[in-house]
Amino acid sequence: MTGYAELHCASNFSFLRGASHPEELVAQARHLGLAALAVTDLNTLAGVVRAHGAAKDAGLKFVVGARLSLVRHPGESRDPWNGRNSSSKIQPADKWVPAFAGMTEKLELLCYPTTRAAYGRLCRLLSTGQRRAKKGSCLLTLDDVREFSEGMILALLPDSADHLETVRERIKAPLYLAINRRYGAGDRARLNRLADLAHKAKTPLLATNDVLYHHPSRRELQDVVTAIREGVTVAEAGFRLEANAERHLKPPDEMARLFRDYPQAIASTLEIADACTFSLDELKYEYPDEPIPPGKTPQSHLAHLAWEGASERYPQGVPDKVRAGIHKELALIEKLNYAPYFLTVHDIVAFARSQEKPILCQGRGSAANSTVCYCIGITAVDPNQIDLLFERFISEERKEPPDIDVDFEHERREEVIQYLYARYGRERAGLAATVITYRGRSAAREVGKAMGLSEDVTAALSGLVWGHMREDMKHEMFKEAGLDPTDPLLARVIELADEIGGFPRHLSQHVGGFILTRERLDETVPIGNAAMEDRTVIEWDKDDIDTLGILKVDVLGLGMLTCIRKCFDLIEAWYGLHYSLATVPREDAKVYDMLCKADSVGVFQVESRAQMNMLPRLKPRCFYDLVIEVAIVRPGPIQGDMVHPYLRRRDGIEPEIYPAPHPDFGEPDELKQVLGRTKGVPLFQEQAMKLAMVAAEFTPGELNELRKAMATFRRRGTIGRLEQKMVSRMVERGYQAEFAARCFSQIKGFGEYGFPESHAASFAHLVYVSSWLKCHYPAVFACGLLNSQPMGFYAPAQIVRDAREHGVEVRAPDVNFSAWDSTLEQASPTPAAARRTLPAKGEGWSFLIPPPSAGRVAPQAPGGGREPVLRLGLREVDGLRQEDLHRSDIPVPALEKLAAADAFRSVGLDRRAALWEVKGLAKAKPLPLFAFAVARDQGVEDAVTLPEMPLSEHVVNDYQTLKLSLKAHPLTFL
Repeated sequence: MTGYAELHCASNFSFLRGASHPEELVAQARHLGLAALAVTDLNTLAGVVRAHGAAKDAGLKFVVGARLSLVRHPGESRDPWNGRNSSSKIQPADKWVPAFAGMTEKLELLCYPTTRAAYGRLCRLLSTGQRRAKKGSCLLTLDDVREFSEGMILALLPDSADHLETVRERIKAPLYLAINRRYGAGDRARLNRLADLAHKAKTPLLATNDVLYHHPSRRELQDVVTAIREGVTVAEAGFRLEANAERHLKPPDEMARLFRDYPQAIASTLEIADACTFSLDELKYEYPDEPIPPGKTPQSHLAHLAWEGASERYPQGVPDKVRAGIHKELALIEKLNYAPYFLTVHDIVAFARSQEKPILCQGRGSAANSTVCYCIGITAVDPNQIDLLFERFISEERKEPPDIDVDFEHERREEVIQYLYARYGRERAGLAATVITYRGRSAAREVGKAMGLSEDVTAALSGLVWGHMREDMKHEMFKEAGLDPTDPLLARVIELADEIGGFPRHLSQHVGGFILTRERLDETVPIGNAAMEDRTVIEWDKDDIDTLGILKVDVLGLGMLTCIRKCFDLIEAWYGLHYSLATVPREDAKVYDMLCKADSVGVFQVESRAQMNMLPRLKPRCFYDLVIEVAIVRPGPIQGDMVHPYLRRRDGIEPEIYPAPHPDFGEPDELKQVLGRTKGVPLFQEQAMKLAMVAAEFTPGELNELRKAMATFRRRGTIGRLEQKMVSRMVERGYQAEFAARCFSQIKGFGEYGFPESHAASFAHLVYVSSWLKCHYPAVFACGLLNSQPMGFYAPAQIVRDAREHGVEVRAPDVNFSAWDSTLEQASPTPAAARRTLPAKGEGWSFLIPPPSAGRVAPQAPGGGREPVLRLGLREVDGLRQEDLHRSDIPVPALEKLAAADAFRSVGLDRRAALWEVKGLAKAKPLPLFAFAVARDQGVEDAVTLPEMPLSEHVVNDYQTLKLSLKAHPLTFL
């Protein structure tokens, strides 16, 4: 290797330090002819996967590295996992931090792992520092580095050069002293001093440029991100900004000229690059070992579970289509060795269902394409009901691990998450990260503030932005917002805000994507604390994980599952009938009649105004119609102008048209095979991809590139570069240019909000189940919705109004009859003997709210006797806390809230009388010296007759305290 390797670069994954994407650094390094490049972000490896992928494509040697910022601390460091059971709670950050309090002196090192084992130690080192600190921070000492330094090459940064002897004595790994040019008056003297220190310590020099951006033009943006990080304006930042624009990548000849007096420092860069043989390609992901019965392999155990489940799903006999699907899928699963993955997800689902109070769950996404997933209970979408392509889920050509999303009740998902941590250990399980990036409004807001714009100007500017700054901004818009479009400062803010768009702001946790491994996960990627207690998160996001072929299981929360489970419980308690997602009666004509009338308040996915407008036009009459309904009101079909053509063809207003290629280039019905089920109109993401493959002859590699571009369209805008390729190929094969452009327009819509058919199928199942509950058990459904808030489009007032319109009797919250949650009760009133009364003044009010079973009648068949009444729970009282009602002495402020909500009617008091009585209660127990005086005063108090509160005033107060009123509608008083 000859030339020069830049081994000290901060990308924008150093979070508000570097001012270039990893991919930009790699591209510029390749352009300049550098021998190798290392990305050394501060205390993180968050950007290495993107740099690795870009370097691989560019044919550039990439060196994995990190910049370690250490605190000087004489105490011993400990691995936060050693000596503790893997299932125990995370060691809180504040238990570690005091040992480092006041340690402000920093010592900084560059760290390069030479082998796979050394890379694993670097990951564990970073995990140690991040686990003992709060989210976004890292606390490391020299002792930590010494413990994990085997196989590392280290370089001490020049500002820490005074500690060179200490570091050399403490750490036996190869050590260099990094030098760089500051381009100041004392530069030569500083470099000579560093060279003398290195010579005395027998430490070689390493030349770097301490790169912060790939090109000099990014200097101004680097000033801005520095100001944002420091919480000041650029004008106030002073010496916190770089003195010049020299912190960019430079060609080998320029670096040789700058360090001509230290040629060995240039040679050292190549020595280190040659020694670092590790590549991220060496990270071989291994599925966790799952417990299997003796004498069985993972594949044979999965096959046993699949056939056993098929017999349970189809007690009358497994259909031939399902039997063939199981054989086909098991063969491919065995060939690709994915059986442990299916067993992992099966174990998670089995845990949820094995709880004393089972947790309702359903697999969705591509899992809905799998017959095996249906048979082993992961998904409830019957393959007999819908014809989905298994290859969309698992493809031998793609060579990517399958991706199963499982939705759980949103109120109980944490139980599943903690089960995974306990089962695999913190060192083998972690949530994936989500990279929070700057987008239009946040970029405008923060850049404007850093550039010194006033708050009102910044707010006005950010209010104009929806997407990319320069695309959205027009002079008329500036004038309407009271801004001057000719102001040069404003123009520069817009340019910089557009430039920072897509930059990482910080790492957050994925909504539920778990990474599980057979060996230590913290030797593959650093693991740190999340902001939420008891959560740990890896540093890589979904795209990074996909790049490296790492398994992810999505453990997601869904409010409608919580509602459905509560509805099933109520039906079993009141009617003695047991239902599950798989046993709700299918294809009920009454359900479809209800949906055709857009009677869908509270129904999953089809309760929005747009969906309600679509339902009477689509007129769903079968399950697949619901699949289309879920998918059609989305940006993809809407932006591609596919909605109206589909509806017209469905109604027979226009014929189904299947454009054909020139006879020399394809079959005339090639598109009918792709679009036949949707009448010639592409509505699903899978169809868009198949369209590219058939009509534009995309190769599997190009198709995979398109699929990834669709997934990252909003963040990276990469889908546009494929447009010319697809449109031109379709035109060359004889398709009309307008049709080709329309097809790609729809694909771009999917990039903005992709919705595959498999997701639509899983969601459609919940649409049907929630519709069936609303249709046949309106009181139960309303009760379940109210007890699962917040969720959906509608507030409790609208849910209650809709229930009453469906014949449900609704009763107000009451201290005698209400539990915390809303409940069902028999139509006749509860006997007066069970009622509570207000205490005497000075006494404490004590009661425990009744359990949900209070006042329940014996189970009865649907229609047998009167339907139950919906009693609103005390949770509807604004500001009331549940814990206050589970005490032996309820605080007077809680009683005031109950009185204001008119919850004492069963005591014979309306809200005004109840408020008067509660106000008379002592807000604190009297001291002994004054107890007699208090009792005397209470004894002589005169009775008060209060004026009756008008109905209109009651209604106003109801809305103030309950956000709804059962007494009257406010408009009736106008």
